[in-house]
Amino acid sequence: MAAARLGLCLCLLAAGCVLAVEAAGRPDGMNVLFIVVDDLRPVLGCYGDKLVKSPNIDQLASQSIVFNNAYAQQAVCAPSRVSFLTGRRPDTTRLYDFYSYWRVHAGNYSTMPQYFKENGYMTMSVGKVFHPGVSSNYHDDYPYSWSIPPFHPSTEKYENDKTCRGKDGRLYANLVCPVDVTEMPGGTLPDIQTTEEAIRLLNVMKTQKQKFFLAVGYHKPHIPLRYPQEFLKLYPLENITLAPDPWVPKKLPSVAYNPWMDIRQRDDVKALNVSFPYGPLPDDFQRQIRQSYYAAVSYLDMQVGRLLNALDDVGLSSSTMVVFTADHGWSLGEHGEWAKYSNFDVATRVPLMFYVPGMTSAAASQQRRIFPYLDPFSRNLGLVPQGQSKKVVELVSLFSTLAELAGLQVPPACPKTSFHVALCTEGASMVHYFNSSEEKVETEDGCEDNNRCHTEEPVAFSQYPRPSDTPQWNSDKPKLKDIRIMGYSMRTIDYRCRHLYFHCQSFSSEKLWKRKMMGIPGCHLVYCEQSQRVRGHLLILFQEAFYRAVKWQISKTRCNDLQDLGNKISLVMFWSFPLWNQSCFNQE
Repeated sequence: MAAARLGLCLCLLAAGCVLAVEAAGRPDGMNVLFIVVDDLRPVLGCYGDKLVKSPNIDQLASQSIVFNNAYAQQAVCAPSRVSFLTGRRPDTTRLYDFYSYWRVHAGNYSTMPQYFKENGYMTMSVGKVFHPGVSSNYHDDYPYSWSIPPFHPSTEKYENDKTCRGKDGRLYANLVCPVDVTEMPGGTLPDIQTTEEAIRLLNVMKTQKQKFFLAVGYHKPHIPLRYPQEFLKLYPLENITLAPDPWVPKKLPSVAYNPWMDIRQRDDVKALNVSFPYGPLPDDFQRQIRQSYYAAVSYLDMQVGRLLNALDDVGLSSSTMVVFTADHGWSLGEHGEWAKYSNFDVATRVPLMFYVPGMTSAAASQQRRIFPYLDPFSRNLGLVPQGQSKKVVELVSLFSTLAELAGLQVPPACPKTSFHVALCTEGASMVHYFNSSEEKVETEDGCEDNNRCHTEEPVAFSQYPRPSDTPQWNSDKPKLKDIRIMGYSMRTIDYRCRHLYFHCQSFSSEKLWKRKMMGIPGCHLVYCEQSQRVRGHLLILFQEAFYRAVKWQISKTRCNDLQDLGNKISLVMFWSFPLWNQSCFNQE
């Protein structure tokens, strides 16, 4: 199989099989190495985590611009990936679950790799880039997005099998799953195979004149937390603490909570007989989950280190930009939550960094090694990011950002109704933040394009659907036909605001889609009628946001004022609080 793919790849690279890069008119464009990780929250040394050992990702950060406040548009795999790969929000892709293909169900939207392909790049996908299955037409959107068939590790099919050896010597399908790799099917793990294939493709491309866009998707730390058992040595259990806020807030609206059903279905969690929906899990098991999550992150770091070291080996570090991010975060016991499936900050916030030779770091010669492999088991070097931005940014902006960095024409901003527009983006490029001051930019006159203006305070929008207002078995991953509630959050530098839309019909209503959930019967805001100030503020703040995510000015209201606002709204469906101040979460 590998030989067949190599032959196909070489054929596609041969003259006449694909357009030569000269034909695209941009022979000086940069290569792109796009690394996306599954379920990775920013528990990395470069983000200030003192426990996790991630020297290779930290080394990448030391040559990159690192965004400290980057957010996914939905905290679940398929909707998030389709969103940032098309540059459209979930309300435009119409994908909130795993069971529709946007080109059929929403519109024939161009993707980021498709755009690079159409501009003369060789585009390749290795590992989990698009979510496999219906949501990417079973072939990772090939041939639209990729020049050659995407690669998936042969051992991927064993991910949910009983491969975790218990204390009794039997095999289980556990959540916590450190393993002896030699005992695994094929004697390897999927992410190891992904790294090997990506390195092979880099070696193929080093002799080619054509620029490439290589997307590499890593599965860990997605559950099951299955990783080489030696990584446990990095995190003695006695050093692992519980989450700083491990309790479900007393006044948390039940609709905002996810009952972490995928966690409950693992054999080791089933054995605990945890009550539904709030648990909690025993303290010692919570520590084991956190321990294994950190170990899986260090295992991931090793793979990233091997990949970046290979970029050095083939002499392409000086001509290849590297983007590193994740599809969403993951709750590790905060607010009594596990997994993703919510609008909490820990579920929507992701790492995001860009290495651009000559821009985020000094231009380097081909002989200079920029990314030598660093052993996670050795002393941590304490590397710090080359540059950091506190600006709030969104993954939906990746498309326009990478196009601009590559010197391609940035796709236009989407109009208010864009279902029939193939090429446009709903996220503004982040490039203007790379060297800009963190100070607020004053309003400029004459800016007519709301998606391309940068005068407002940046905000990020995320959303999550629910089938009911109380937790039930399908609350985490409702199918489109079962969605009755859509929750939205808005994040600024200081505050996270959440509000919920209720809808009495099916969320798949064509009329609802076309009207964008604003101002139609049966789709309404939940609020107290007497709270006119709150109602007016929310309508102004959210209405245009759902059309084009216009960045509105957010006043720096004090924590107590925000609590007062939240308490005036029916069922406490809206709340806003500084992330660092737990008292604002109203737990009493």
